[in-house]
Amino acid sequence: MSRFRGLAIRAATLVVLVLCSCGAGAGNNGSAGTGDLGLMQEVIRQIEKSYVAPVTGDVLVKDALRGMLSRLDPHSDFMDPQQYQQLVSATRGEFGGIGIELSLQGTVPQVIAPIEGTPAAGAGIEPGDRIVRVDGQPTAGMDGEEIVKRLRGASGTRVTLTIARSDQPAFEVTLTRAIVHVVSVKSELKANNIGYVRISSFAENTPADLASAITRLKQRARGRLNGFILDLRNDPGGLLDSAVAVAGDFIDGGTVVTTRGRDNRDDHVYTASVAGDLLQGTPIVVLINSASASAAEIVAGALQDHHRVTVMGTRSFGKGSVQSIIPLEGHGALRLTTALYYTPSGRSIQGQGIAPDVVVRLPKDQQVANAVISYEKDLYGALKNGGSLTGNRGDAPAAEDSPAVESIDHPINPTLIGTAKDAQLGAAIQYLESGAQHGSPPSRG
Repeated sequence: MSRFRGLAIRAATLVVLVLCSCGAGAGNNGSAGTGDLGLMQEVIRQIEKSYVAPVTGDVLVKDALRGMLSRLDPHSDFMDPQQYQQLVSATRGEFGGIGIELSLQGTVPQVIAPIEGTPAAGAGIEPGDRIVRVDGQPTAGMDGEEIVKRLRGASGTRVTLTIARSDQPAFEVTLTRAIVHVVSVKSELKANNIGYVRISSFAENTPADLASAITRLKQRARGRLNGFILDLRNDPGGLLDSAVAVAGDFIDGGTVVTTRGRDNRDDHVYTASVAGDLLQGTPIVVLINSASASAAEIVAGALQDHHRVTVMGTRSFGKGSVQSIIPLEGHGALRLTTALYYTPSGRSIQGQGIAPDVVVRLPKDQQVANAVISYEKDLYGALKNGGSLTGNRGDAPAAEDSPAVESIDHPINPTLIGTAKDAQLGAAIQYLESGAQHGSPPSRG
């Protein structure tokens, strides 16, 4: 049975993130007994017979599956056929929708950022906006897949959002859906021949686009870059194959990431190509923040462990679990957590994230005050960190009994990313320039 190695969604209308691979089908150990199934059938029968409003068994079964999976951890879920197809199309970087990145970790979906050139951006949707209704239906308590389903749709169709913004009264805005093209790689040559590339997500075309961007930057710099910045801030992740290929563009072979699960068929070691470094001898900075997750953390952690880059910014999100997307013929698919990620040195990303070599805090005036990003460890039911690969493996980590209520972070205003006003980018440029003046990058702090 084919599988997609997947990530949790952060973007309801932007990106549903998956890691691609293949594996064997799930086993039958621990399946429910006939008594348990009989109990479920009896409950469904009673609801169909006595509930105040008519409801079909098909709807009840789908909702029961969603409840069953969502109670395992924050990233397992059931997708109906339409939602599954939306997931597949999103990995290709094109879909019908309104073009916004959403955080689904709170009680209602909150806008992280509108995508440039989309209906949401044109309508003035802002970071921190909370979507309290979609076509009149309250979103409080609505699961993430249902929100995705309601916000997406065919180009030319319309959807009405009820927006709550700061202390303003709620207001409605009607948007006409369009085909959203996700451009995952953007590049620019900064002063002093410092190359800058931002990866917003890891899609199918990301490795090819990155290689093309590096080639163009080299040409503009007349063959030599004095420094290079890989910006992974606000990058929620994406395809595993893309993450491995991107990391391989900066190192000459070696391990990029290892996965370990309860079933050793989920154990894999992913390696980079030999002689793959496209920037031999060029000092590199990788920028991360609390909204850098999963595939972005894989890249940052791999390059950090290989001592190829200096990681700057703030601690990453800490999503270090692997989701296998298991198709159910004619019924959609399961998204099931099956393994954990480990960096080349054996560190588990789960709940800990990647700590930067050089911490660069975000000035308050560059933060989205109304948008708050909690970390993976703060999510209800988040898996515990299982320790490093050098320690005892033991059983699969159990879910936390209750979420942590520790540090929270405000994301950077997306309109500032990559601009002259971007303080974290400015610090990275200064860091590289300082190294160039002395013939080598500064030592890590």
